[in-house]
Amino acid sequence: MNTAAKIQKAVLWVVALCMAIVVVFPFWYMITMSISPDSKILSNNINLWPTTVYLGNFVKALTKTHLVRQFFNTFFVSLSIMVLNIVTSLLASYAFAFLKFKGKNILFLLILSTMMIPTEATLISNYLAISSWHWLDTYQALILPFAASALGIFLFRQYFLTMAREIHEAAMLEGCGHMQFVWLIATPLARPIIAAFGITSFLSSWGMYLWPLLVTSKDDMRMLQVGINSMQDVDSVLSFGMAIAAVTLVTLPSLILFIIGHKHLVEGMMSGAVKG
Repeated sequence: MNTAAKIQKAVLWVVALCMAIVVVFPFWYMITMSISPDSKILSNNINLWPTTVYLGNFVKALTKTHLVRQFFNTFFVSLSIMVLNIVTSLLASYAFAFLKFKGKNILFLLILSTMMIPTEATLISNYLAISSWHWLDTYQALILPFAASALGIFLFRQYFLTMAREIHEAAMLEGCGHMQFVWLIATPLARPIIAAFGITSFLSSWGMYLWPLLVTSKDDMRMLQVGINSMQDVDSVLSFGMAIAAVTLVTLPSLILFIIGHKHLVEGMMSGAVKG
């Protein structure tokens, strides 16, 4: 390796290290504050390393709030949306990739066009529909509006297009039905893209805020992001440390999931990138 190559590699390592510090520092500082007493948090001295380990913030967050119930709500809603997204995307993408029917391309373009509509543009109409069905403060109000995903349909369709047509034709000749092909052949082959989209869908649902804020009013039906926002009482400085501890507890599951599944995320996104 010549000198120029070594210098280039060293520069890349320095840049990567600087970017890593920028990304990791907010998480580290959040954890540091979560295990610090309120007097330290509200002081002018910024401690990058905690001088004492104070777990009272976590105890208050778990015992004096609805965090446990809201954690269950968020997990249940996120998991349900992820499963529905995968199932509906698999079925729709199979039809667009393998079946022939009139208006297929136009319908696919219409589905893709929904990705260009901001969520805020449909909030009022969706809320009025949910309210007229008396679904406020229910799980179906949190789950069903997100049961299908245009992004999932697009990704799965692109992946199915990379599959050899002979596989589908041979399965049909052997008497395999459409549903059997989807669940027994296509789904196992599409595991990388399913894992990648599943992680994306789960994390996206985990971070929802505006829609749960609109359709829920009871603390027992709130999701974590809304619940944490309500923890911070402007009239009480003692709630600040508790809110930071709650944010830490909420952030760690999604962070751990991303760390564990980032390889599947990259592999899945690349697997359907090239048709061949």
